[in-house]
Amino acid sequence: MEFSKNYIPGSVEEKWYKHWMAQKYFKSEPDERLPFTIVIPPPNVTGVLHMGHTLNETVQDILIRKARMSGFNACWVPGSDHASIATEAKVVDMLKREKGIDKNNLSREEFLKYAFEWKEKYGNIIYNQIERLGCSVDWDRVSFTMDDHYYKAVIKVFVDLYKKGLIYRGARMINWDPAAKTALSDEEVEYKDVTGNLYYVKYKIAENGQTAADNFIVIATQRPETIMGDVAVCANPNDERYQNLKGKNVIVPLINKEVPVIFDDYVDKDFGTGILKITPAHDINDFNIGLKYNLPVIDTLNEDGTLSEAAQIFIGEDRFAARKKIVEELREKGLLVKEEEYTTRLGYSQRTNVVAEPKISTQWFVKMKDLAAPALEEVASGKIQIYPNEKFNATYKYWLENVKDWCISRQLWWGQQIPAWYDEEGRFVVAENENEAKEIYNKQYSTTDVQLRRDEDVLDTWFSSWLWPIEVFQGITEPDNKDINYYYPTSVLVTGQDIIFFWVARMIMAGMEYMQEKPFSDVYFTGMVRDKMGRKMSKSLGNSPDLLTLIHEYGADAVRFGIMISAPAGNDLLFDESSLEQGKFFNNKLWNAMKLLKMWEEGKKQKEEGTTDETEGGETFAINWFENRLNEVRNEVEILMSQFRLSEALKTIYSLIWDDFCSWFLEWIKPKFGTAIDQKVYDKAVSFFDHLLQMLHPFMPFITEEIYHLLKQRNDDLMVKQFAPVQEADVEILKLGDKLKNIITAVRDSKNKNNVKPKEKVSLFIETNEMDSYHSIKQILVKQTNADHLFFNETPGSTSIMTVVGNEKVYIKSDTAIDTSVQKEKLAKDLKYLKGFLIAVEKKLGNDKFVHNAKPEVIELERKKKQDAETKIKVIEQTLADL
Repeated sequence: MEFSKNYIPGSVEEKWYKHWMAQKYFKSEPDERLPFTIVIPPPNVTGVLHMGHTLNETVQDILIRKARMSGFNACWVPGSDHASIATEAKVVDMLKREKGIDKNNLSREEFLKYAFEWKEKYGNIIYNQIERLGCSVDWDRVSFTMDDHYYKAVIKVFVDLYKKGLIYRGARMINWDPAAKTALSDEEVEYKDVTGNLYYVKYKIAENGQTAADNFIVIATQRPETIMGDVAVCANPNDERYQNLKGKNVIVPLINKEVPVIFDDYVDKDFGTGILKITPAHDINDFNIGLKYNLPVIDTLNEDGTLSEAAQIFIGEDRFAARKKIVEELREKGLLVKEEEYTTRLGYSQRTNVVAEPKISTQWFVKMKDLAAPALEEVASGKIQIYPNEKFNATYKYWLENVKDWCISRQLWWGQQIPAWYDEEGRFVVAENENEAKEIYNKQYSTTDVQLRRDEDVLDTWFSSWLWPIEVFQGITEPDNKDINYYYPTSVLVTGQDIIFFWVARMIMAGMEYMQEKPFSDVYFTGMVRDKMGRKMSKSLGNSPDLLTLIHEYGADAVRFGIMISAPAGNDLLFDESSLEQGKFFNNKLWNAMKLLKMWEEGKKQKEEGTTDETEGGETFAINWFENRLNEVRNEVEILMSQFRLSEALKTIYSLIWDDFCSWFLEWIKPKFGTAIDQKVYDKAVSFFDHLLQMLHPFMPFITEEIYHLLKQRNDDLMVKQFAPVQEADVEILKLGDKLKNIITAVRDSKNKNNVKPKEKVSLFIETNEMDSYHSIKQILVKQTNADHLFFNETPGSTSIMTVVGNEKVYIKSDTAIDTSVQKEKLAKDLKYLKGFLIAVEKKLGNDKFVHNAKPEVIELERKKKQDAETKIKVIEQTLADL
């Protein structure tokens, strides 16, 4: 069979994904096996997957494939989130740009029709990307947060929480998004440090209905566009500067309205001018002061962030444009004393990235304190493990201990409509449907045949996604069904650290409330993907590559490799396409190893047909060594995977394949030119390659499946091949293998530095107290160093190269003239390093605190280092003296 020079991923990926799908390997149904369940963090249907999603999906696929190959009934549920604010904004923009349609001219039903069309288009794009990445999700279980059953579940939970007194409706100061024209929860506001201006403005003092030009106070404000909403000014009662203002009024600039001067301890007399303007509609602290002193609330902003009629001036102007005009008018009228630059924190809507406005609004809220308590206990008690815990446990604890009531209503059409019905007087009832609402209303108000109007608002997206691990198995709408009983609680949640409260904590709350059980056992937080300059990847910066473009150029396996090899647990990763290049090189390394074995297979067949050459010696040790090295790494990888240190696990497997298998093992068993490989040796090599491919498969599924089938005729598929039990490794064989590698490396390095050609025959002389240990490795040593003679504890003569390996001397005798100065220079350098190393170890062992606190095995390791260093120093000093 003719193989391509390099691995070509495109056709391979399409072929195997179709095959896996046809075999229904991704499909899961409850059976007698233990389940291993993951629910995908549902990406928004607003666009394509970014590199953060790529990392997240890859991690989940690694875990689910590993579980499937370890005997678990693996179930990975895919799906997407309706993302109310972001999706509605996209649909509104699309209608205006492409169809010339204003949302306000559509009925709710007409708008939702367009929204669902959008969902179908972009939801399918996302699912195609997940497929192209090789994700083994159960496509028969695709969920969407606006599916009929899911919609019903959300409504059912709302009604239940309302009946329990955990949901209420009231007027509160909330965060408002002027672009999306909707309320936001506190957690949907992202604060940024920005440079702004502080404006010092004159407020004239009113005296018997009159004002004097020189009789004024100065108040500093960040937001002059809210001046028209002022209803008072406030000073500290202990501030001597303002005692004369008790019982007086001041004039609000530009609109000439009198407001009272009030006094409260809230005011810090040392901050700014020590007196504040009170604007209850536009600041939470002012709102609280207003409640305390029964002050009116004047909202000077419309829903879209323009000035309202209550502002009296610049009506309809955008808030920031109005700010500039107001500042200019204050300046012209001599009311602006000065401006100062200062740094402040501004809240931005996470969804639209506009400055959020504090706003008094009647909204729906969830009381969070009682729901948060059991969710906090699950993590604090260790029933739910967070990885990496040292980084995120404290964050989780802080959020839940300081939880605020959750504003869940949104002034949108896309989402689950709030199940509240109102009469003409504004009285309301809560019910799952209109008929039930009428029954409740009639009973509550002793009336019949009333016309009720449903609440126009929809629920916060997170109010649906907090039910995700439950309702993807229809645990709310069909309690106690076989799926929810089998798959819940799920095994692990893989998600981004930025939604630890938005989603993770709330899912735990919902799980404890509705299943009386945690929704998952482990939470693994991936880091944030940044570019190589450390910037967060975003469309606005243009630094986020397109996933499908990367897959087309490098192949899915190389993309998965590239993002995982640089993804330390829980830490941000710097994405660089060079890591994808590394993945591509690794693909080709695997491909070439396969081609080499296939070439040997042809030679093996030729030998069987008539060649009788003897095989090279040393294969027995090579096989024993690699078998034990394989067992050693399998044990390491099992531990790393259990700790979610996936990047380290991949690096360990990578090193095993690239270095130990390709660079050492295959070289050690390589038949001499013109001879054939022994059948048993070849079969062992193929068997080892099978094991390597199996270990690598969860990380790089396509190329491993392809090579597995190319190596020999198969009746199974690698994807579902079960891992054999992990065996312990023989430490002594591994030590001997390290010794062999170190001597070969040292000889090759010495030959190179002394200008001895690699293929030039040499004689090796080894001074050792462990001559018997060389019995099983000497044939490999001779072959790999191109030595024609090997002597033990014999004198080589003066014209030789000497190097130290461990506590043994190795002399290399060659026909090439040797310059001893090169050896002296290298040995002197090694000696200097070892003496410095020895001082550091002795210092550590001389530290009473270290010796007292360190584990016995750690202390023993340091003592071993000291002993080895002393032995090597002695050998090198003696050798330098001889030279």
